[in-house]
Amino acid sequence: MTTENRLISVSYELFTQFDGGKWKLEETAPADEPFQFVSGMGMTLDDFERKLVSLQKGEKFDFTLSPEQAHGEYVAEAVQKLPRSVFEIDGKLHEKYVYEGAVVPLQNSDGERFNGTIKKIEAEEITVDLNHPLAGCALRFTGEVLENRIATTSEVEQAAKSLSCEGCHGSCGDCEGCEGCGSDCEKI
Repeated sequence: MTTENRLISVSYELFTQFDGGKWKLEETAPADEPFQFVSGMGMTLDDFERKLVSLQKGEKFDFTLSPEQAHGEYVAEAVQKLPRSVFEIDGKLHEKYVYEGAVVPLQNSDGERFNGTIKKIEAEEITVDLNHPLAGCALRFTGEVLENRIATTSEVEQAAKSLSCEGCHGSCGDCEGCEGCGSDCEKI
């Protein structure tokens, strides 16, 4: 892989496959709202980046990442029961953000941030799945490279800011004043 930071913009369709089953369309990034990242900064899956970094503008792609190359295998032990108090503010659960199926930002005792999916809410405990929502499935990407060029210093700086949440405007769930959506700063 090249060591220079590149601005890569792609349109794509992402299909998932669990346990060798049929492919299911999971998401799209159309040409008028492409997925864009700066290479070499850890902004996306390593193998996704490796597949795209050498492609030129206008080239089409169709590749599959195994679960290990994507978000890893599903780990049953990553489903945890946590005290309800972890999710409460002033003794109350904010039901707008904490509900079954919600992806919530969490932080461990070492200060590492990650997301979890609320599976079950009970009187004393909340069951949270700490696996990535696409853990255990293969990912197939089909699409086209819309841009692939050396990133400007300004683009690299902006990418670094977005990774540190300075550029996310509170939408990543990790910033002070955020409303906790937890969706925009996550890698594919």
